[in-house]
Amino acid sequence: MISRQWRGLARPDQAQNYVKHLRTETFPALRTLPGFVSASILSRRLGNGIEFLIVTQWDSLEAIARFAGADLEAAVVPPESAAMMIEYDRRVRHFEVIE
Repeated sequence: MISRQWRGLARPDQAQNYVKHLRTETFPALRTLPGFVSASILSRRLGNGIEFLIVTQWDSLEAIARFAGADLEAAVVPPESAAMMIEYDRRVRHFEVIE
């Protein structure tokens, strides 16, 4: 199993809108993809915003490629999500899940 991790710093007044977007748009769409396993939202207050770490789990890198395209480490950030952020990772990190 592969863990895909992405970080973004949301504007404080947009943090709840971002969570709502994940729950109503992003995660339901991911659940339709073969090889998608699960998703988690982690957050904390950081400086002038709310930091989010989005962790998704996938069966394989091939499953991630069906979602992200040929450049597996390219972040997939829709314009409406990007507009809620102060800053965000353009590249994601992948880890093999050991346990």
